[in-house]
Amino acid sequence: MRLKIYQKPTCTTCKQVYNILKDSGVDMESINYYLKPLSKTKIKELLSKMNMKAKDILRTKEEIYKKLKIAEKSFTEDELIDLLCQYPDLIQRPIVEKGSKAILARPAERIKEIL
Repeated sequence: MRLKIYQKPTCTTCKQVYNILKDSGVDMESINYYLKPLSKTKIKELLSKMNMKAKDILRTKEEIYKKLKIAEKSFTEDELIDLLCQYPDLIQRPIVEKGSKAILARPAERIKEIL
């Protein structure tokens, strides 16, 4: 089964996870979600597979998080997913998907849970 890694290639953790996957010889597809944005449907699917909510994958230290004052406002799940679609910087990374399972591979060692 082909594994998918949703990542930002310049991200240190993404590089670590990508290298672990490459070294393990697993069949994988790397998706830079800055070049190929994730749809609302795909984000919902990944969240479901990770058993997480949109708030669980927010990058709270990002400038856009502060600029949008996300912590100060109340958003529905759908509204947060819309923000994740619109601002990929808000998405924690990397996300690794394999069949019916997905994980947020932070720290990089978590990748072992899906291999």
